[in-house]
Amino acid sequence: MALPRILLTTGEPAGIGPDLLVAIAGEAWDCELTVIGDPALIESRAAELGASLRVRRTAPAVTLGRHEAGCLSVWPTQRSVRAQCGRLEPDHSAYVLETIDEGTRACLRGVFDALVTPPVHKGVINAAGFAFTGHTEHIAALTGGDPVMMLAVPGLRVALVTTHMPLAKVSGAITPELLERTLRTVHRDLRLRFGIVTPRIAVCGLNPHAGEGGYLGREEIEVIEPVLLRLRGEGWQLRGPLPADTAFLSEMLAEVDVVLAMYHDQGLPVLKHAGFGRAVNVTLGLPIIRTSVDHGTALDRAGTGRVDAGSLRAAIEMAITLVRRGRLLEKR
Repeated sequence: MALPRILLTTGEPAGIGPDLLVAIAGEAWDCELTVIGDPALIESRAAELGASLRVRRTAPAVTLGRHEAGCLSVWPTQRSVRAQCGRLEPDHSAYVLETIDEGTRACLRGVFDALVTPPVHKGVINAAGFAFTGHTEHIAALTGGDPVMMLAVPGLRVALVTTHMPLAKVSGAITPELLERTLRTVHRDLRLRFGIVTPRIAVCGLNPHAGEGGYLGREEIEVIEPVLLRLRGEGWQLRGPLPADTAFLSEMLAEVDVVLAMYHDQGLPVLKHAGFGRAVNVTLGLPIIRTSVDHGTALDRAGTGRVDAGSLRAAIEMAITLVRRGRLLEKR
């Protein structure tokens, strides 16, 4: 079986993205690893960190073989970027978006098997005049599909109905159509990408105590329960709507494959408490495999040597697993 071809972006140039790439380049990997970005950025960050790293310029069609420790293959972008650690520059934004856009298109063409993304800074990209709410939404706009953000650590997966949205807008955004579409995406990808024959999904309510029979809110009665009832009629295994404060108890998690939270901070604090720095962000519902880290740009740590590459390492490992599992499932 051919080695998985994994493509990484560089993330925010002034943040820890380049540091993370230098760290993982120092390890051997059972796959091909390519970075899309400015080779000079990687070389300069390696020099700042005192790391011995050979940067090899390459092209998408070049077969590289298994990644060797101490050497990093970089597919050069048209734009170059000079970055000072910790100093955000709106001028970097076009470079950041180019790496995401070109990397996504290369995966769509089948040149690479998966895209892995270090963190970017949403605020500075918007300050540069680009409408950008996050990797998930941006890549979805390029590829189509119904994107769903899911984060995973060993023993826990959490998917989200809404993502980067003000809390005041969440209730109005959760419609029966959105909830059903999200559930169908999660159900399908757990089967097709993760090999779970009959996914078991726990669905959180929106309100405290899952609305307590309408006393604390009617979204559970009017939106969530009718969707779950309809999908149960198709034979799905669904729990809920559950109070979010008990949905993550160990006895519940032992009986489900994923928890579906209604909004970002309902589900992700629990997951990050369980395994921050080891969690992987997987975008479901896309025609490509895309994984990412569970943390931000950590501008204060860029270039200091005080970075933990655990989440990026886990994201690469997850991408490799999904590629190989997908190939096996295709053969069945």
